[in-house]
Amino acid sequence: MLRYKESTELIERHPSVQVSAYRVVIADTQPLILEGIAQVLRGFGTTSIDRCGNGADLLQAVLTLRPDLAIMDLRLGDPDGLAILREIRQQGLEIPVILMTGPLQDSEVLEAIQLGIRGLVAKDAPLTAMERCVRAVLDGGTSLDQALVGRAMSALLARETALREFGALLTAREMEVLQMVVAGVRPRDAAARLRVSDGTLKVHLHHIYHKVNVPNRASLVALARGKGLN
Repeated sequence: MLRYKESTELIERHPSVQVSAYRVVIADTQPLILEGIAQVLRGFGTTSIDRCGNGADLLQAVLTLRPDLAIMDLRLGDPDGLAILREIRQQGLEIPVILMTGPLQDSEVLEAIQLGIRGLVAKDAPLTAMERCVRAVLDGGTSLDQALVGRAMSALLARETALREFGALLTAREMEVLQMVVAGVRPRDAAARLRVSDGTLKVHLHHIYHKVNVPNRASLVALARGKGLN
């Protein structure tokens, strides 16, 4: 784990920040991004900054140091940001976390929110966005990128609608088959997971095709994904 510490005076342009000294752990695989975050943090008073270049170092730092704030990229290798968030919460730690993101799947945004992140910032956003996010979280609030959250919520609503729609037509077992097909699970692997023969799985698929009025597997996947079932 790379370590970096620096102290500065609390400056007037952040009058709402009352903490005179706090510890922050930051993690990203790119040193330039770590430096940019450190630059933002220098404006918030006497600060101890611990830098990490991968998920393993970050998890160790968080569990050992119990920082006042953690700022992390989602893509940190093994473990990744979501796995680290799960472990933090399983340990019962209430450490505020700001998540930096590049391209994200909507399901990742939703899980991060469910795991209690306090900040969400796009990695291509200007440093002023990170500065506003840090200020809000240090003040005890939250700062979530509304475009990312809004898109994820729309995707969640579409998925729930699709599940209800398909659920009204299919049996519980057929719904299991459908979701595996949409997830890209090969028929043989799906049969193994369901503990049925390949022939039984094919029967389930043909029943699904008939009920939702599609001719084949590709059309079924296109229909389901078009309705928001991913």
